[in-house]
Amino acid sequence: MSEGQLNIEDFLFRSRECPVIDVRSPGEFEHGHIPGAINLPLFSNEERSAVGTLYVNRGSKDAMMKGLEIVGPKMKEYAEFALRIAPRREALMHCWRGGMRSNSMAWLFNTTGVKTHTLTGGYKSYRTYVRNYLSTPLKLVVIGGMTGSGKTDVLEYLESQGEQIVHLERLARHKGSVFGGVGMPLQPTTEQFENDLFARIVELNPLKPVYVENESILIGRVFIPRPFFEQMSVAPLVNLCVPFNRRVLQLVNTYTQGDRQLLVEGVKRIERRLGMENTARAIELIENGNMTAAVEIVLKYYDRMYARTKKIQNLKVMEMKIEQESVREIAERVISINN
Repeated sequence: MSEGQLNIEDFLFRSRECPVIDVRSPGEFEHGHIPGAINLPLFSNEERSAVGTLYVNRGSKDAMMKGLEIVGPKMKEYAEFALRIAPRREALMHCWRGGMRSNSMAWLFNTTGVKTHTLTGGYKSYRTYVRNYLSTPLKLVVIGGMTGSGKTDVLEYLESQGEQIVHLERLARHKGSVFGGVGMPLQPTTEQFENDLFARIVELNPLKPVYVENESILIGRVFIPRPFFEQMSVAPLVNLCVPFNRRVLQLVNTYTQGDRQLLVEGVKRIERRLGMENTARAIELIENGNMTAAVEIVLKYYDRMYARTKKIQNLKVMEMKIEQESVREIAERVISINN
């Protein structure tokens, strides 16, 4: 390892105090990046494509000359950025493999007086580290229950009380059902979801309980990493048994405050399973503002689906019957049962 380079563990440790600069193209960054990193692309998506094409067709010399032609006019802008982003005059930097892009930009940053460390192996080494780390054993406790049981509310209350949680739906930006995207921002890629999950896991004490909501391996369009999902599958499961009417009210409060058209589109997506008559009736009720009756129709479909295929077939299941208890009381019972 040359001077100024850091291995992945040292790089992540230093990132607690130093800004991380990702010099890959915007497209690469959007697909997946180190959480908290700042994108300062050496090349735009189009410029990267042009340089790559030259490299393939005419060799490294022509590609390098094209790169210099592109970067030259931007050097002053990059130098000003370096001084602005690193007031303590120290920064971390990486590209895809720790090659020319990060080394060139690091040289410029160092020239401006910002001591810059690059990541050995680049973002590729970070991804290898993430995939391996996601197998780290945790004392998971899974909170389950049929749709509308208030699992997320219980999880978030546990978080507010200082308990360790992994909020998969928050990381995935999706609530896990056909309506899970309603009112949520655009989902990350599966790669970015894994990066964000890793960033959460490294904050946890593996010797203490970690609460997580029961999910299928697919949340919206992103996949839970298989090593983590397999841990969920064998963890103790606290199953909240909540009356149908209370679950209807929970879903009305969660999903029906926004754009009704999004709800209609969600109902249409499950028409084949819901049936034409139920679909038409549910849509009519939504359009007329009768959300409770619409939710009752859809929830009966989800209950049938849940009965056929539970999300995780945990061996250790603790049933918790819920009547009128508050979220706080349910959360306290979850902790008590786990203890």
